[in-house]
Amino acid sequence: MSEYALFEEAGKFLAGRVMSETDSSLQVELDSGKRVKVKSVNALLRFAQPAPAELLGQAQTLAQEIDLDLVWEVAPDEDFAFDDIAREYYSAGASSTEQAATLLRLFEAPHYFHRRGKGRFRKAPADVLKQAQVAIERKAQQAAQIDQWATELAAGRCPEPIREQLYKILFKPDKNGPEYKAVVDAAKRSHTQPLDLLKSAGAITSAYQFHWRRFLFEFFPKGTALPALPAPALKDELPLAAVQAFSIDDSATTEIDDALSVQGLGSDTVVFGVHIAAPALAIAPGSPLDQLARNRWSTVYMPGHKLTMLPDDVVQAYTLQAGLDCPAVSLYVSFDATTLEVKTSETRIERVPIAVNLRHDQLDAVITEASLTGAAAADYAFAPELAFAFRLARHLKAQREVARGKPENFNRPDYSFRLEGANPNTAGNEPDGSETVVITERKRGSPLDLIVAEAMILANSHWGGWIAQCGVPAIYRSQASMAPGIKVRMGTKPAPHASMGVRQYAWSTSPLRRYVDLANQWQIIACARHGRTAALAAPFKPKDAELFSVISGFEAAYAAYNQFQNGLERYWTMRHLEQAGITELDAAVMKDGLVRADTLPLVFRALGCEALPRGARVRVRITGADLLTLDLHASLLARLDDPATNADDARVETDEAEDAVEDAAPLALAIDLQDGDNAVEPAP
Repeated sequence: MSEYALFEEAGKFLAGRVMSETDSSLQVELDSGKRVKVKSVNALLRFAQPAPAELLGQAQTLAQEIDLDLVWEVAPDEDFAFDDIAREYYSAGASSTEQAATLLRLFEAPHYFHRRGKGRFRKAPADVLKQAQVAIERKAQQAAQIDQWATELAAGRCPEPIREQLYKILFKPDKNGPEYKAVVDAAKRSHTQPLDLLKSAGAITSAYQFHWRRFLFEFFPKGTALPALPAPALKDELPLAAVQAFSIDDSATTEIDDALSVQGLGSDTVVFGVHIAAPALAIAPGSPLDQLARNRWSTVYMPGHKLTMLPDDVVQAYTLQAGLDCPAVSLYVSFDATTLEVKTSETRIERVPIAVNLRHDQLDAVITEASLTGAAAADYAFAPELAFAFRLARHLKAQREVARGKPENFNRPDYSFRLEGANPNTAGNEPDGSETVVITERKRGSPLDLIVAEAMILANSHWGGWIAQCGVPAIYRSQASMAPGIKVRMGTKPAPHASMGVRQYAWSTSPLRRYVDLANQWQIIACARHGRTAALAAPFKPKDAELFSVISGFEAAYAAYNQFQNGLERYWTMRHLEQAGITELDAAVMKDGLVRADTLPLVFRALGCEALPRGARVRVRITGADLLTLDLHASLLARLDDPATNADDARVETDEAEDAVEDAAPLALAIDLQDGDNAVEPAP
């Protein structure tokens, strides 16, 4: 009669026929025909019948009938062998099947019996067993809860705990949490993508609210309301500037950071003034207002709404409002009226009379290049001052372009979003996604844009160099070269900014809207008040680690805010396609099938464009859109340009194309449908 052996290998029990045996090992043939070498000490059970496969099958069935509590009661406190306890549980003549069943049962119940190796066990202490049983019961209840929730989701109903944790589940999940597991399980059962599943179950009722709440979950979990901190009063009486300043902003702008002035027209020397709102005069480093601004880092912009960095009372106290004498840090640069050569420069802390707030969206069609150069009538306020500012701006731009090595080109327009039909019942009149969106195109590099841009570059570059001469650190933006892949960096030492064509550049002109500018303004004020000894009085000292902390926190928040703004602009652009019934778009090919729409701020993939060269002109058909993932589907209809012509002149910059790939990518979730042992590929 054949002899069989049961043995353990890598945590599994196998049985087969003994072919040969030595003092230390056996050669065992499994039912598959495979022969394995087994150490004698690992042969836990020798038996003659039944056959190995039959024994294991019967033992597995019989093992489930063994009363673990009874076995635990009769087991000794010291180590014991499984066959001994089998004879105690069944009878002195326990069969090989009963012994194997006991082995399997003990092995599968480590909370009752601790494994000691080679078929030996020791029963767990009573307190340990009780804790384990509680944990097992809790796990069983959780499994039942997961199953119930998954069943409800698959049936189109969203359990409240999952609704409450929606954004955590999708973007920052605890993968051991029952809510997450229920969504994964339901998605696998129904072969449905998680977003589609949750939308069908009623957890997501508005694509706009989905994007908005996701952003709040990530960056404003405690809400967006700012505490009612009063605007601090100035400690010192400031002199009144002998100028009449004007600002240039959009009509929706409430945080008016900058204004300009021009003095000395008609003389040999013209003094150009850049006046920056000065909240840093009143907000002390480390104060509650400072901490508030530092927690938010920047104003968050989005179509139809914004979240300001500072409370509205503080903004209103320091914004450069027309009709008021406003605290400001002013840069005065004296230019030769004929050559525009710089003669002198001076920084002052003062009160500046703001004569008017010009709104470029109302004046772009009026204040034109022709009117500024004398080729057309200039029937508007501050016409002579604006004419000089425009002449100076073109001169400064030309100087920077020499340093850049090539002209600045504004190939693409800017776009403005206006939401009509806002729901008056929403909090703070913030959008709810039901509005009609109006997207208007505004050509970049308009005269008013150029005036403001060059004035700010002049101030940011000048102050960056000046405070460095005073031995005071600041936060700079630099770019080593304009080569592809060389990005703008932030640091604490002045360095050239290649794409701007300046020796150094320190953001300082938006202290109401950006924390970096507020921090730099503290340093500028110290230099204005203390000159060469400013390093002793400035809030941030040389090699101050706090500046690096500011850079790190600001960069992370600023990038995230920009990504959110881009995402919501993409949402509203896709809504515009839907509302206007647009099914075809003209576009320019970028790379790898990406195209950029000609008349909308939209980059997307279009099937059929993968092999076309950059800059090729195409018409595409919109075939589908997903407002949750912000994924737009399109296909090539026709090529509009002549393939024989060279499209290289219209190609996009490499870095711009790389950024566009990210902008066009659909929303990424943190849910992994491969989680678990029985992963199922969901249907597309």
